[in-house]
Amino acid sequence: MTLWGGRFNKSPSQSMRDLSRSVHFDWRLAPYEIEVNLVHLNNLIKQKIISKSDGEILQKGLLDLAGEIGSGKFTYNNDDEDVHSAIERGLVEKCGVLGGSIRAGRSRNDLVITDFKLYLADHLLEIASEIASLAKSFNTQSLNQIDVIAPGFTHTQHAQPITFGQELSKHSHALVRDIDRIFDWIDRNNYSPFGAGALAGSSIQPEPEISASKLGFNGVMENSIDAVSDRDFAAEALFIMAMIGIHLSKIGEEFVLWSSTEFDWVEIDDAYATGSSIMPQKKNADVAELARGKSGRFIGNLTALLVVLKAMPFAYNRDLQEDKEPIFDSVDQLLVLLPAITGMVETAKFKQANISKGAAAGYSLATEIADFLSKTGVPFSVAHEVAGECVKFCEENKIDLAQMSDQQLVAMHPNLTPAVKKFLTVTGAVSSRTSAMGTSKDSVLAAINKLNQDISGVDKAITSLRKQFSGMINP
Repeated sequence: MTLWGGRFNKSPSQSMRDLSRSVHFDWRLAPYEIEVNLVHLNNLIKQKIISKSDGEILQKGLLDLAGEIGSGKFTYNNDDEDVHSAIERGLVEKCGVLGGSIRAGRSRNDLVITDFKLYLADHLLEIASEIASLAKSFNTQSLNQIDVIAPGFTHTQHAQPITFGQELSKHSHALVRDIDRIFDWIDRNNYSPFGAGALAGSSIQPEPEISASKLGFNGVMENSIDAVSDRDFAAEALFIMAMIGIHLSKIGEEFVLWSSTEFDWVEIDDAYATGSSIMPQKKNADVAELARGKSGRFIGNLTALLVVLKAMPFAYNRDLQEDKEPIFDSVDQLLVLLPAITGMVETAKFKQANISKGAAAGYSLATEIADFLSKTGVPFSVAHEVAGECVKFCEENKIDLAQMSDQQLVAMHPNLTPAVKKFLTVTGAVSSRTSAMGTSKDSVLAAINKLNQDISGVDKAITSLRKQFSGMINP
């Protein structure tokens, strides 16, 4: 079924039908469309476009259709062009020609974008909930590893010793920002396009604010052309999901390295690993590797939509049919990936002795010498050179910095007194970093506690937003 045709002398060719057809992917918008149509029906009754008695018939038809869509009894067929034509066909089957009355005062242009925004609000909140679960898992593991001293890396080279609890909790901080971006998205984009019509508004919908309120929106968009034409909200959602994907990719990369024979820092639970079809001894970090791989998919989906939107003129164009599949794919992939990553993190067993073994390797305590001298009034540029000379001396003599004698230290610089040795242990170095961002136990513990407070508010915020939508989402 199509929703047009009166001025045409020919039916569309099969190739045109095949190209134009979108119902096979936009059908997932059907529950949201039913709800929008129910709100629209009340408008039409209020404007006396549809009588109260006819309205009751149509309302029952829509509610029956909603139940049948939910159960799978009603679905699209090969003749339906899109979700809109499929639902109108279903309503006509139940209510006769009266079913076509629901189309008055709206266009597919404003209808689809309203459905789409509601779908995104629904699923981004679901993603936020999954991210919160992952962040909680990291925080639990961080607390378990808060006393473990680990080598910190830059450029994948030993840099400075840190607490492994801080190493793990860095991921929670990034994930919480991802949740914040989702909430920001909802706040910025929670304005209804319904009532924009094809592009010029609708005289049959003189009060779109009423529809907006009933659907859970904060208000209406201010320009009907902008309302039906722009997809910046979809591009922004794809960016958010791509950023989440990148954060998951970083987690995956680290777990791949940590579980390698060379690192041997973590044992990934059998439930989140796979074997080899030919090498019986293998245990592969496939969840982590898939997290890396899917990040490219998320980036690709964002890029695809941006290219579609580039230089698009005027109001609605059919190019915008291409806006949904990248969103659907990114949503689907994240909702599969996030629980698997969470499970991998929750069940991971970290090998503390192996983690701590290399904490002082690579003369990673050299910065402590430079900092010590700087605190005595030595310009840091000079202190840095002295610390470098200490490293060179130790390399040549095959000793650690802490093994330099008092005389050797003073020979490097008069201010390099034996007091520096307090900081030439991994424990001393880590404990000295007491700032809010530092790696000392107290600093890391305070940060984790703050993270837990932030995350505890996520579920409440999601519940509140669902109430705002008055049951509209998660139909």
